[in-house]
Amino acid sequence: MEEYLIITMRTLFFYVLIIAIFRLMGKREIGELSVLDLVVFIMIAELAVVGIENGAETKILHTLLPMGILMLVQIVLAQISLKSKRFRDLVDGQPIVIINRGKIDEHAMRQQRYNFDDLLLQLREKDIRNIADVEFAILEASGKLSVFEKKHRDIEPRGDMTIPLIIDGEIQEGNLERVHKTNLGLRQDLRERGYRDIKQISFCSFEHGKYFIDLKDEK
Repeated sequence: MEEYLIITMRTLFFYVLIIAIFRLMGKREIGELSVLDLVVFIMIAELAVVGIENGAETKILHTLLPMGILMLVQIVLAQISLKSKRFRDLVDGQPIVIINRGKIDEHAMRQQRYNFDDLLLQLREKDIRNIADVEFAILEASGKLSVFEKKHRDIEPRGDMTIPLIIDGEIQEGNLERVHKTNLGLRQDLRERGYRDIKQISFCSFEHGKYFIDLKDEK
C-alpha cells in the first residue's frame, strides 16, 4: 500500500513540476516547437517517467537535477534565439517559398523533402482545390503552409505580400531582387527617410510600393 502511495505522490509532484517548467520556458503552440523545444520536452518527460517508475531505487534529486539543467539550457538558448536571427535560422530553419507568383518551385520542394502530395494535402486543408488559384505558398519553419490566393488574374500581383528586407538589423539579400532593389538602393532609400543605422532597424518590409519600418525597442 505504501508503495502505491509513493507512486501516486511522485506522479502528482512531477505533473505539477513539468507544468511549472514548461511555463517558465515560455508559451508556444505545439506546431511551432523547434527541434530544441521538442528534444527538451521529450527528455524532461522521459526523466519524469523514470523518476516515477523507479521511485524506490532513484533519489528524487537525481531526477530533479537533470530536469533543472535542461530547463536552464532551454531558457538560455531561447534568450540567444531572441537576439540572434542566425541562431534562429540554424535551430528553427527558415520559411521557404514553395509557390512564387503562381509558379511552383520544385527545387525548393526537393530541398525540404516536400512532395506534391504534401502540398496538395495542405492546400485542401485550407479549402483550396486548385493550385492555379494560389499566388504565394510559404512553408513555415513550423511545417505549416501559409497560402495567399490570387485576387485578380489580370492584375500584376507584385506587392500583394509582405517582403522582409531587414530583420534584426540584417539586410535580407535574397529578398532584394524580388522587389527589384539593391543593397545600395535600399540604404539610400532609408537614409532619405532618416534611417542611417541599419542595425537600429528591427524590421523593414516593402509592400504596395511603400516601406514599413520598425526600430528596435521602439515604443
